[in-house]
Amino acid sequence: MKSVRDFALGAPAVLIVVLVGSTQPVCGQAGEDWPSFLGPRRNSTSIETDILRRWSDGPEVAWHRPVAEGYSMPTVAGGRLFHFDREADHVRLSSFDSESGRLIWRTESETHYEDLYGYSGGPRASPVVDGHRVFTFGADGWLRCHRSEDGVLLWEVDTVSRFGVVQNFFGTGSTPIVEGDILIAQIGGSAPGTPDVHSGVMAPNGSAVVGFDKTTGEVLYRLGDDLASYASPVLTTIRDRRWGLAFLRGGLLAFEPQREGLRFFYPWRARRLQSVNASTPIVIGDEVLITESYGAGASLLRLGAAGFEVIWSDEPRRRPRLACHWNTPVVHGGFIYASSGEKSGSAELRCLKWSTGEVMWSEPGLRRSSLLYVDDHLIVLTEYGELLLIRATPEGFQPITRSQVHDENGDLLLRYPAWSAPILSHGFLYLRGEGRLVALRLG
Repeated sequence: MKSVRDFALGAPAVLIVVLVGSTQPVCGQAGEDWPSFLGPRRNSTSIETDILRRWSDGPEVAWHRPVAEGYSMPTVAGGRLFHFDREADHVRLSSFDSESGRLIWRTESETHYEDLYGYSGGPRASPVVDGHRVFTFGADGWLRCHRSEDGVLLWEVDTVSRFGVVQNFFGTGSTPIVEGDILIAQIGGSAPGTPDVHSGVMAPNGSAVVGFDKTTGEVLYRLGDDLASYASPVLTTIRDRRWGLAFLRGGLLAFEPQREGLRFFYPWRARRLQSVNASTPIVIGDEVLITESYGAGASLLRLGAAGFEVIWSDEPRRRPRLACHWNTPVVHGGFIYASSGEKSGSAELRCLKWSTGEVMWSEPGLRRSSLLYVDDHLIVLTEYGELLLIRATPEGFQPITRSQVHDENGDLLLRYPAWSAPILSHGFLYLRGEGRLVALRLG
């Protein structure tokens, strides 16, 4: 771990500060901040209302700007939008005015990450804003904390070297989460001498989940014998007890987020070596839903003091009822809405009953999609950049409107792969496609 004073001695990060006018943007629209991956509740739901429900060629484009490599979506807090991407051999954390897109500051750090399968070499995890701090977790495993006002680096940890992480198929991709004074991250280190991930030999070293002091980067605890996945951890309270839930490479780990303490481990992973768990768990009350797309499908658990009970699960050797790939389901009114399917051509938009897993309806042809719930509706972004607004109802697929997003010259703004989950904050809908970040007025 390096403190900020180490950078006077030649540490790799370079701080570039760009100031244009006021550095204290204030959001003028009503609504809520979106300070972490999938929003303030980490479930891709918004409490905002009075959204635009009819449009001829998409909502009005407030601003758009080019972005570099990566799949991570930005986060929004205090009138600022924080975006994390990669340009050449540097990852960049940028702060923009969320309503105008004006750059406020940018900081860069060197990276040498190369994807094993040739996908983007940029970040997968979103920035996490916590008051005066913003945390980033790069595909190369560098965990960093910056000051949100001006981007100054406060601390950093090379988790690959510190915990012996063997590079996963697509690098590091799980967004950390804050619990009080603790930053919780999926790490998934291995014992010395562990071969690469293609060997199928797992040698975890008890660092599946690591809790860091959010102010210093000091390691407070480590737990879990498993490797990391691409799903992000969630936190919840059940009968006055705090729970942490991490959908790891091999299954669901339940733990005590405020200290080192395991509750249970529920194995859930397809048999294929190249399979990954990437869909973030969804918690409703004392129940948690997990899903993957490589064969195992979905399972719903009820959590209790004695562990868990299985409410329903997809069965082996049968087509899963719910098989989310890199996307996360949305739940509203006792029903699950999600894009189900590993491959683009066979993916379907589905609605299932939460309590039983019964499929209420399926709509093919939309390719793999990401969803956001707002005001009794679902915003659907397909991986080819089509934007839909549909009713959140188990009565069938009921589209309100659909369109592509174009600039003032009629050129398409959202292009494949639009794999990043949409975000909604203070009336602005933010979307990302290949090389472009777009802000739309939805309020």
